Amino acid sequence: MSLTLYHYVHCPFCVRVRMALGYLKVEYKSKVVPYDDELTPEKLTGKKMLPILAHDTGAMNESLDIIQYLDKNNALKVDEYLTSHSFKEFESLLSKIGSEVHSLAMPYWIYTPEFTETSRQYFLQKKEQKRGPFSELVKNQKTFVDELKPYLEKIEKDLNPFYQSTHFGLRDILIASHLWGLYVVPEFQFSEKMHQYLQSIKLICNFNYHQDFWSQA
Repeated sequence: MSLTLYHYVHCPFCVRVRMALGYLKVEYKSKVVPYDDELTPEKLTGKKMLPILAHDTGAMNESLDIIQYLDKNNALKVDEYLTSHSFKEFESLLSKIGSEVHSLAMPYWIYTPEFTETSRQYFLQKKEQKRGPFSELVKNQKTFVDELKPYLEKIEKDLNPFYQSTHFGLRDILIASHLWGLYVVPEFQFSEKMHQYLQSIKLICNFNYHQDFWSQA
């Protein structure tokens, strides 16, 4: 089976698929798509939405659908997660975390190696329409950190050593993929326990944030 992952390096939904691929030890070809490239994703699935997994019979969006497709032996139990009584509550937690992480990290993501000057300006224009000037996001960092803090504390209390479990699972990937973007924010620092948790997931998932970018550069 031939697999190609089209993705953005910074995108948490792309990161979760990369983590799952690493954990499942599935070989794939990586294609980091410039953020201002609208044609590639639209040709593959009809919309500018990543990640996209192209396989022998077609291409698909939606990170959880992709992980479910890849997980032939049900090691990550996507079905069980989607039908669990805690699904909506956990997805709400991820959404709240994601909102604060994006406000903190976006002004820094655009200066990472995956962006060119043209894709940086495209990203800036699109995201500032929704979140306001990036300069104001940086000025308001403390507010975003304060709003994020109780969610991180909630997660940290439930680490045993993985999220609500003694065993690694899908929810650890979903948490880590959102939080990983905060490593780019120089003013933010994880607690030691949270840092060690994220680093353990990195090892379990054979994950290297910029490896896919540098390997095709």
